[in-house]
Amino acid sequence: MLRKLLPHPYLSLTLFVVWMLLVNQFKIGSLVMAAILALIIPHLTAAWWPDRPPIRRPLSLFAYALLVLWDVIVANFQVARIVLFMPNARIRSAWITVPLDLKTPEAITLLAGTITMTPGTLTADMSSCGRALLIHALHAPDPDAVRDDIKSRYEARLKRIFE
Repeated sequence: MLRKLLPHPYLSLTLFVVWMLLVNQFKIGSLVMAAILALIIPHLTAAWWPDRPPIRRPLSLFAYALLVLWDVIVANFQVARIVLFMPNARIRSAWITVPLDLKTPEAITLLAGTITMTPGTLTADMSSCGRALLIHALHAPDPDAVRDDIKSRYEARLKRIFE
């Protein structure tokens, strides 16, 4: 019964919370609209979600979101420092290939999105076999260190969450 009502409970919870944050009002109308969206949208998109994403550790996913939020805040200051105070000749942009150990599409998508959301980095492409991401970094004097940081800081956590 509950599975029929909430085919994707994490999506429903996310939609509810995001709606409440967007309207920024804790009123009955906002709560009802958030509940309606949280119930209807997962049903409308169910055809494109044949299976639930295999989230092994939901609390770890919450911790991952907090880590990404912190990294986005820190990266904003780092990018501002680079853009405002570093001479163009000293900026070392780089294209970096990150080999993937992740296998689930949800985890790979979340990794690519995390990299793109973090200021100063961008996921530009994925290999045709799905085993590597091409990343552009605004300032990467040591591209191998950036690759290793992505793998240890993000990919390893996503592997524990999804696989």
